[in-house]
Parts: sequence; structure tokens; C-alpha cells
Amino acid sequence: MKNQTTINEFVLLGFSYGLQGQTVLFLVFLVTYMVTITENTIIIFVVNRNHCLHKPMYYFLGNLSFLEMWYISVTLPRFLFGFWSQTKSISFSSCMTQLYFFISLMCTECVLLAVMAYDRFLAVCHPLRYPAIMTHKLCCQLSILSWTGGFSISLVKVSFISRLTFCGPQVINHFFCDISPVLNLSCTDISLAETVDFALALVILLVPLLIIVFSYGCIVSTVLCMPSAQGRRKAISTCTSHFSVVIIFFSATLFMYARPRKIHPFNLNKIVSIFYAVFTPTLNPLIYCLRNKEVKEPGKCCIHLQNRQGG
Repeated sequence: MKNQTTINEFVLLGFSYGLQGQTVLFLVFLVTYMVTITENTIIIFVVNRNHCLHKPMYYFLGNLSFLEMWYISVTLPRFLFGFWSQTKSISFSSCMTQLYFFISLMCTECVLLAVMAYDRFLAVCHPLRYPAIMTHKLCCQLSILSWTGGFSISLVKVSFISRLTFCGPQVINHFFCDISPVLNLSCTDISLAETVDFALALVILLVPLLIIVFSYGCIVSTVLCMPSAQGRRKAISTCTSHFSVVIIFFSATLFMYARPRKIHPFNLNKIVSIFYAVFTPTLNPLIYCLRNKEVKEPGKCCIHLQNRQGG
């Protein structure tokens, strides 16, 4: 150990393809990034500008859209810059910073999705008490809890990883600094950092997932007891978008983080990482907009709401 030199930068290997393959990947990821930023910006704008969308469900949707914009911005611009400049090196501090913000936003999304499930549970199972329970103050508190919880857990995880010593090789077989490829480059014992990371990953994934399962279990039970078919359809329509996002997000993140680090080859890790780090933020706005008439046609929904109130 005394004869080894501590490295202060890494090389992100990315994807090894020919010039034509690199060009295609660059264009695909560039378009994906631009579409994702545009989609989520439009959702935030629509929710803020339309009074009829000033509801808890859309307040949390705005939070999710804001999160998705930063989520994809943590990894993809640096990846695109590497395509363009052929500069694949990244300093140790930049790598740890990227790792911290990526894990923070991912943990925040876990909690936020659980909060959104709890909101749907109250709306469907306790509709009369829903306005009194889900107040603007509680919405703000739950939002703050999501963000502070996610960033706090990530701080603990990354603090243990950053204390490790890295002596080489310095090549990260990934397109961004993720936990698994970084851990496996350490020349010191990673057992403590790996154990802490695995335990916190289980907590931040399983606790929100249990809340989501409980919420949707109650929702299904309530929907089945509804006498009106129209009421059942309306209750289901308010939950299908969120449930679809939950399945996509948690299936990928559980595969990547709630398991020992060396089970799957890194090439498979990179493919799965592309799905949840790049394409999931792109799909989420489409899922919410395509399945939600209030987001697609806020003007008509406002008119319908005014007519109901006037009647």
C-alpha cells in the first residue's frame, strides 16, 4: 500500500463503438435530453399557470418534473461533452459530486413517489376528509421531507465512499460515476462502505415501496366496493399514471441497488442505468400527460369545474 499512488481522477469508459456508432449515440442522447427538459418545463409551466391544477396531486407532479430535469442533467450533459470532445477523464471531486447529486435525486424520487401514493390513497379512500387533511402546509412539509430525506441519505452513502483510497486502475466501466463501478476501483477494504450503502439502499427503496403497496392495496379495496362504475373508472384513472411510473422506476432501481455489488456484469449495469437514468425521466411526463385529461386540456377542465360549481 505504501508503494501505491493515490489517483485523483478517473476515466469514464462509456460505450466503445466506432465513429458512426458514437455519432448515433450522441444524437439519440442529445435529442432525449432536449425532449426531457422541454417536457418537464411544459408540465411545470402548465401546472403553475392554470388555477384548476393547483391541487396536491399536481403540486407533487410539479415537484417530480423539477426533479427529473435535474436528475437527467446530472449525468447526460457530461456524457454528451465526452462524446463531443473525446475527453473522458473526470476528477475525483467531480466524480464524487456527480455521484452525490445523482443518488440524492434518486432517493428523493423514491420518497416523492411514496408521498404521491399517499395523496392518492387519501383522495380515493377518504374523499370527504381529503381537503382538510391534504392542506397546502402538509403538501409543503411532505415535499421538504422528500428532498431533505433524499439528500441526507445520499450524504451518508457518499461520505463513506469518498473516504476510500483509489490506487488504480482508474477506468470506470460506465458512462457516469455510479456506486458500483466506483466501489470496485478502491484498493482498500470496501466492506463497510458497501454494507452502509446496501443497508441505506434497502431503507430508501423498501420503506417507500411498502407505503406505495399499502396505499394501492387500500385503493383497490375501496374501488372494488364502489357501487358506481363511473366512480370506479374515475378513481382508477387518477392512479394509473402514477402506478405506471412506480413500476418502471422501482423495477430498475431495485435491480441496480438492492443487491450485492458484484453479481451482474458492468455491461448489463450500463444498459439498465441508461433506462432509469436517461429514458425514465423522458417517459414519466409522457405517461402523466397521455393518461391525464386535466394536464392535456387544462382549459376545458377549468370550464367543466366552473360549470359544476355554478350548477
